[in-house]
Amino acid sequence: MFFKIQSNDTQSSARTGIIQTDHGCIETPIFMPVGTNGTVKGVHFKELEHDIKAQIILCNTYHLYLRAGINMLEGAGGLHKFNGWNKPILTDSGGYQVYSLAHARKITENGAIFKSFLDGSKHTFTPENVMDIQRSIGADIIMAFDECTPYPCEFAYARNSMEMTHRWLTRCKNRFIETEPKYGYKQFLFPIVQGSTYPELRKQSAEFVANQDFEANAIGGLSVGEPAEEMYAMTDIVTQILPKSKPRYMMGVGTPANILECIALGIDMFDCVMPTRNARNGGLFTSEGIINIRNEKWKYDYSPIDENLAGNSQEYSKAYLKHLLKHDEMLGCMIASVHNLQFYLWLVGEARTQIQNGTFTSWKNKMVEKVSRKL
Repeated sequence: MFFKIQSNDTQSSARTGIIQTDHGCIETPIFMPVGTNGTVKGVHFKELEHDIKAQIILCNTYHLYLRAGINMLEGAGGLHKFNGWNKPILTDSGGYQVYSLAHARKITENGAIFKSFLDGSKHTFTPENVMDIQRSIGADIIMAFDECTPYPCEFAYARNSMEMTHRWLTRCKNRFIETEPKYGYKQFLFPIVQGSTYPELRKQSAEFVANQDFEANAIGGLSVGEPAEEMYAMTDIVTQILPKSKPRYMMGVGTPANILECIALGIDMFDCVMPTRNARNGGLFTSEGIINIRNEKWKYDYSPIDENLAGNSQEYSKAYLKHLLKHDEMLGCMIASVHNLQFYLWLVGEARTQIQNGTFTSWKNKMVEKVSRKL
């Protein structure tokens, strides 16, 4: 995978770059819409590409394995041909889903044994078969299998989990090396730094991951309930260690303010379900602040959702969107989802422009305050 840093901010660790994959280039910093089951809920791929301007989407190994099934995906020729998305795809390994199903799984040195949330059937994920599954799915970027620790987490548990994640990474790497892509294009494996909110563990994990010399590196186990200040502190520790010449991916983050602060710390890639999940419940992110469109104050507001954005979702008024969501019209969720994703991609695109222009830090400080306030 080719990665080139194009510009650096002089007052922070923010930078712009470009990642090249066989399915196209990704300009960083970038936000990846989450398409868990091979689709971004309520959003057509044409809207993703042309209105939202997504350059890469994230899909999930756990859900694709249980729902679509590997035979179906292989029969189609991989996920790109199955769902028709011709740009890059990243697949999460399923480690976070295993973490979130604490009541229905058992973690051992070999891997994770869990019950399907669909029918209760028993399955096992190991570092080896998760690599095999992601080879079959065919994403451009695949993630190592890890354990995501909860917050709060005792030091001993966090240390043991981190060390097991490192051992799993070695097994993932070995399996990845001894297998080949199935569909004629390259795949890249990203390792994941863990260590909960313990500085010494984060430092140790970042050093271990950096020494593995992968094409890029990821940070996991954050944005799981810890205060934002702790997330930023752990991110700062890790980005000081991970090589500057390689992309850095912050998993599962986050709010617009989180993203801006983490860009300043040197993060290049983000994903989060928040834009679409909040949209379906009437939560809108805008360049002026956060809107709960279900509130009565928007009933007679005929202005666009966000006058600073362009695109199809801005053709609708706040009053109309409130009307749709109040009466459970599917179109309301679709418009809100497109808007929120459009805003997130606008935000990282604007950050990119500000870094290039040498104005990122002052702009970021103003925007963090703006995007965090409730309107």
